Amino acid sequence: MKKYSLLLLLFFLVTVGVARDIVPFNADWKFARFGPMPDGSIKEEVKNIDDIDFDDSNWRELNLPHDWGIEGPFCADLPNQTGKLPWAGIAWYRKHFKSQESDQGKKVYIEFDGSMSGTQVWLNGGFVGEWPYGYSSFQLDLTPYLKVGQENVIAVRLNNKAESSRWYPGGGIYRNVRLVKTNPIHIDHWGVFVTTPIVSEKSATLKISTEIKGNKAELELLHEIYADNDLSTLIAKTKVAYGDDADITFSNPKLWDLEHPNLYILKTSLLKNGKVIDTDLNTFGVRTIEYTADGFFLNGKKVRMNGVCQHHDLGPLGTAVNVRALERQIEILKEFGTNAIRTSHNPPAPEFLELCDRMGILVQVEAFDVWQKKKVDNDYARLFGAWHEKDLRSMVRRDRNHPCVVMWSTGNEMIELRDGNDAPMAVMLADIIRSEDTTRPTTFGCSRPEATTNGFEKTADVFGLNYKPHLYTEMRKADPNLPIYGSETASTISSRGEYFFPVSENKKEGSGGYFQVSSYDFSAPNWAYRPDIEFEAQDRNPWVFGEFVWTGFDYIGEPTPYNKDKTNLLNFTDPAEKARMKAELKRLGKNIPPRSSYFGIVDLCGFPKDRFYLYQARWRPELPMAHILPHWNWSERIGEVTPVFVYTSGDEAELFLNGKSLGRKKKGQYEYRLRWNNVVYQPGELKVVAYKDGKKWAKDEVRTTKKASKLNLEVDRSEINADGSDLSFVTVKVCDKNNLVVPRTHNSVKYTITGPGEIIAVGNGDATNHESFQATERKVFNGLALVVIRSVKGKSGEIKLTAKAEGLKLAETTIKSE
Repeated sequence: MKKYSLLLLLFFLVTVGVARDIVPFNADWKFARFGPMPDGSIKEEVKNIDDIDFDDSNWRELNLPHDWGIEGPFCADLPNQTGKLPWAGIAWYRKHFKSQESDQGKKVYIEFDGSMSGTQVWLNGGFVGEWPYGYSSFQLDLTPYLKVGQENVIAVRLNNKAESSRWYPGGGIYRNVRLVKTNPIHIDHWGVFVTTPIVSEKSATLKISTEIKGNKAELELLHEIYADNDLSTLIAKTKVAYGDDADITFSNPKLWDLEHPNLYILKTSLLKNGKVIDTDLNTFGVRTIEYTADGFFLNGKKVRMNGVCQHHDLGPLGTAVNVRALERQIEILKEFGTNAIRTSHNPPAPEFLELCDRMGILVQVEAFDVWQKKKVDNDYARLFGAWHEKDLRSMVRRDRNHPCVVMWSTGNEMIELRDGNDAPMAVMLADIIRSEDTTRPTTFGCSRPEATTNGFEKTADVFGLNYKPHLYTEMRKADPNLPIYGSETASTISSRGEYFFPVSENKKEGSGGYFQVSSYDFSAPNWAYRPDIEFEAQDRNPWVFGEFVWTGFDYIGEPTPYNKDKTNLLNFTDPAEKARMKAELKRLGKNIPPRSSYFGIVDLCGFPKDRFYLYQARWRPELPMAHILPHWNWSERIGEVTPVFVYTSGDEAELFLNGKSLGRKKKGQYEYRLRWNNVVYQPGELKVVAYKDGKKWAKDEVRTTKKASKLNLEVDRSEINADGSDLSFVTVKVCDKNNLVVPRTHNSVKYTITGPGEIIAVGNGDATNHESFQATERKVFNGLALVVIRSVKGKSGEIKLTAKAEGLKLAETTIKSE
């Protein structure tokens, strides 16, 4: 990714020259907060902050992207539905910059990839414009207020209203910002659209449309195709008069698919009287998509979508966009077989889609969580009437050249679904999308059974059901030609490394000790279910083209089943468990600790939960793998029944305890886990040997560990770029003398760093922990913690991280920054 960006930038600078100038605009901003403050006080917003002469000398200096909410601290009085973090409030950003003399006669725009939220922009005291939706990308024209060749001041006001989100939204200019300088006549923002209407192994025909701003007389367009990895080799080109769509055919195209995500670069030059006056670059892929009653087809090949839903935060890093953090998330998702992501419930950062293009991931881009009818007091419903069309067009125009994007979603679980009289609204939104792009289907996430028969079922090109696997067959009978998928499935909840007894597959609540949830993978809210139920429904209905599990990663906020502080006792049906929780609630008062979700297949730090291996067994059947749960450190359970589960891509397995066979079990039809329910705990070694088609396939073992004696550090990358944004993720492990991770450990670990790097985040995956993400000390949770290290821009050398904990041997690791 880094190498490609540098090559493309060099190519762009050499070929574009003065026609178009793109200037990064993230550095050297001033920042101040007003309204509700992190300490609970209220700070009055001062006047005239937009004035060019306003004194901001005492304001905090920072670089973008920036999320002020993740800085904390966690506050017991804040809602845990949105993470108990101080993201709500008003903030101003100001930046002093000098315009170049060469800006004379140019159009100068500022582009925001996203800012949360209620963005208003001034330049030198003049009001430039606004964009309230925090997830939209947008462009504003600075030209009328720009002082060419002089000092300028841009001021940005954000107003993040409380009760505006159902999860942690973050706060701030959390995505990238840039200036774009063009000639008065230029290619419009997101004005080039390339499609691939005719594709075969022998040739591909592209159709290219281009929109221009300014005087459109006597203009020509030159379109040139280059291979993504060879910017010096021209593949094909054509020149057309402006107003005519261009067609380009070239031979032997390299198709974009999941295994080989081949890409091309389209260079579009705008010419007047034979002279290039603007140039725009767009990356695209050559591929076909088709949805039928039999499933989804990519380049004519049937592909099942093994998908997850993802909110936009990056765990301990918050919402501030970082390419490496996004890349790591996708790497982890791919490891257990994910090939599709739903951007629930909003448009993603553009870097996310660039990564999905390059890493071979299908994407459903979603627009909204609500339409006109609100879910919380200040959500998008208050903006819908005035802004839905602008936001939809922004989403589609920005993202329509990405080959990874295969669906547009207009919303999720909208209140309107209850009433068929609102179905025309779904048609209206879909028509807006189709006016920009007819090559992909429209959809939405439907959670209401009545919406499958009240008219809404006729408004989507492909129909997504949230938590309704029992309706797959019924909808098929009603409309045999309608493509159907699980737009949100399972919502199983668990805490990594936590196991509670007795184990019951019928337990719907998330009961356990002190706001944790058992990792036997049976727990789910009353509207959800364990993964096995979805697996069976899709196996019984193979024409369902896939699912999007809620969720891939844990996310900040929405800690179901504990996301409503005053109703936590409703999660418990067992009288003893309920009594224990009642006593705990009385002790805590208002301080109900959960602040992040339990839904993830991996935790907030990216550490796999047991469900990771259940989905891996399902989604990567060709991978020899087996996984045993639970861990085997149960000194208090000697002689007691302790069920053992095995997740494997094999079809049968034999379990051994201390060398003695506990029996060989085979998966039956619609069985997806192997269970030994009556294992009597004895310390030692638990081992499984899995078989497939009668042959040994995979094995796994867990052992009772020795006493914790040391720390171990593992880096995901030992070399990073000294660009000030590249990251290394360091896993901290509490281990015994044999280097086995010791479960049920919660040691506090202190970190020190030397060299050209900085610790920018720590975490441990515990949804109840209120220690700051921005610290140099953190408890491990069930043996693991995470430290995130960022390079210092322009400084190379060796970064050294040291971890210390009382009673444990310290650990050190080094990372090279260059």
